[in-house]
Amino acid sequence: MTSIPEAAALPAASLRSNSLLRLTLRRLTRQRNARVGLTILISLILVAAFAPLIAPYEPNRDLIGIEPVTQRQKPCIHLLGCPADQPQHIMGIDANYRDVFSRVVYGTRVSLMVGFTTIGMAILVGTLLGAVAGYAGGWADNVIMRFMDVLLAFPGFLLAIAIITVLGRGLQNALYAIAIVNIPHFARVVRASVLSIKEQEFVAATRALGASDTRILFLRILPNALPPLIVQGTLGIAGAILEAAALSFLGIGAQPPTPEWGTMLGTERNQVFTAPHLVFFPGIAIMITVLAFNLLGDGLRDAMDPRLAQVSKPR
Repeated sequence: MTSIPEAAALPAASLRSNSLLRLTLRRLTRQRNARVGLTILISLILVAAFAPLIAPYEPNRDLIGIEPVTQRQKPCIHLLGCPADQPQHIMGIDANYRDVFSRVVYGTRVSLMVGFTTIGMAILVGTLLGAVAGYAGGWADNVIMRFMDVLLAFPGFLLAIAIITVLGRGLQNALYAIAIVNIPHFARVVRASVLSIKEQEFVAATRALGASDTRILFLRILPNALPPLIVQGTLGIAGAILEAAALSFLGIGAQPPTPEWGTMLGTERNQVFTAPHLVFFPGIAIMITVLAFNLLGDGLRDAMDPRLAQVSKPR
């Protein structure tokens, strides 16, 4: 049963939380970088959600016998002078007679799924390990963080390749590899926040009221450790998408015919001069997606900076 002092503190804590959330959102919307990144991200999510309505063809559909197409056909846009009697393919046709635009659109689903899934797993495991290490201290801290240091000692991309080599090729194993590589980063961020927050007076007050260690850690400390974790997670999604694309480019991530941007680049990498549209459009899609998360993460970092005493000026 919750004591009277603790129960009376709950509404005040809720009000402070709501006030902080409103202040953060106000700061975020005043950041030009954040607005641009958020706009691009929302657009990408809408493209992924409505891919069947946006894409004119199924991503793996062979158009031979359906339309008069040729292998690696150049883009055809009627508004830009392409003959009206020729089927319109705004990003051209690939080596397997498939519509590139449809594959790029469906590739948005794969890339966003990779980013959110891998970083979600990394945050979940990393937060748990970092929180336990920071709060418990002693031997638990040494064991957990030394293991994290071992993982960080390896170059992240090479470690991901090694994990996939053990698990086998494929998009699912690539997800596991990218998640494992990113766990130490989130564990270190959470541990640093927990070490700082657990010395605060409100934690000591909660402990004096008889709260258990589990309650103190998960209900009092971790909610206050979220801001740096959110920023790190947003920036981490961009890195995860790049890593997944790189692994697929090397042929050990997503496997054909999956419409994944890195796979599309890897398949047609030798056609950069003869059919540049086959590498240009997937590359632009990767760049725009990574840029959106980087801009949003930069804006979140500024908006959640507790040292800002007033609302940041637009920039």
